[in-house]
Amino acid sequence: MIRYRLINKKSTIDGKGCFAAETIPARNKIGNLGGELISVREARKRIRQQKKLAMVEFGDGHALDASVNANQLRYVNHSCLPNTYMRCCYHKVEFYSLRKIKAGEELTCNYGETHHDGKRPCTCGAPNCIGAI
Repeated sequence: MIRYRLINKKSTIDGKGCFAAETIPARNKIGNLGGELISVREARKRIRQQKKLAMVEFGDGHALDASVNANQLRYVNHSCLPNTYMRCCYHKVEFYSLRKIKAGEELTCNYGETHHDGKRPCTCGAPNCIGAI
């Protein structure tokens, strides 16, 4: 369930992005990432076959593949200076606003550890960009 109107369109960060279609207040739940709950073993198999990753591992042997049954939040791009954060619990990935997000602004999240293992250049453009994800 997504609580605010979001649109997906071309992003200056990477490919498609997720943009607020209305103002989102600070410290509010935006919604849950859509996807298919699978085993980590299956997730790692799928990762080897995908160019664009949309996978979240929960640390208990399960993962959410957001490329299957996806919603608008699947296109939240990484940023070293994000305006949202992810909360992973009970096999769900929830997005929350860190601050007020204006209509038209791209939603971003610091992915933290990724399957890219620091080998993919970061293109977020933030002043504090670490250079890779």
